[in-house]
Amino acid sequence: MSGSNGVRRGRGARWAAVVAGSLALTLPMAPSAVAADASATGPEGQKLTVSKATGLDGAGETVTVTGSGYNVEKGVYVAFCVDNGAGKTPTPCVGGVDMSGESGASVWVSSNPPSYGEGLAEPYKGSGHEGSFSVRLKVRAKDANTDCAKSGVTCAVITRNDHTRGGDQSQTVRIPVTFGGAAASDGATASAAPGATSGSGSAGAGTSGSGATGGADAGSGSGDGAEAPKGPLASTGSGVALPLGLTAAGLVVAGAGAWSVARRRRRAGAEAAQA
Repeated sequence: MSGSNGVRRGRGARWAAVVAGSLALTLPMAPSAVAADASATGPEGQKLTVSKATGLDGAGETVTVTGSGYNVEKGVYVAFCVDNGAGKTPTPCVGGVDMSGESGASVWVSSNPPSYGEGLAEPYKGSGHEGSFSVRLKVRAKDANTDCAKSGVTCAVITRNDHTRGGDQSQTVRIPVTFGGAAASDGATASAAPGATSGSGSAGAGTSGSGATGGADAGSGSGDGAEAPKGPLASTGSGVALPLGLTAAGLVVAGAGAWSVARRRRRAGAEAAQA
């Protein structure tokens, strides 16, 4: 008797180990974040961060753009523009000139704008070379003059010195942006975004912020305003993984229950034979 009980206990322990291992393999891992911040460093150590840089809705999506380490004596535009390469001004910019501050296609950040910019430009926070800002920017794939989903065109969320310092690239920082497949004008799905880069820095993890004002953008010939978001957010696939994982786990548990019933029946048969 003791020998048969030991065998049954050994089998039960092995079954328990199998069930535990199967559950560990089949239950889904916690889904990753839908979208991560992207950051880039500027020529003078400025840090630019955008809350989302991949898989954006081509029809228009609002992102949060934050910056730190900027020279408050130099106003900048925050916009979405064609990246023409290091040392060159990013232009044209999708959405054109936003002199009303209502379209959200660009934001003018300046603590000392010309008189006509008072009330329109968003002032920096901080002082000296520690100027910072947090604004909301409407990003869309194209307007009447520019198509950022077209093959060979790279566009980025950027900062650049405003029109009062047009040739000064000391505050030009770029974070490349890509759109979901529906935005591709040539029928091809947009590829994953490359690492965010600037004229002299590399990408890193960042943080996002909040705030919302409009600004001017002198680098584009279009006056169209940005459209409101229309399409769905990029899918992560986690909605499929969860049901599949739970189904597999249920099958394992059901198998364990069947084994338990069979075990009780064998035990009852053995006791009846000994009676």
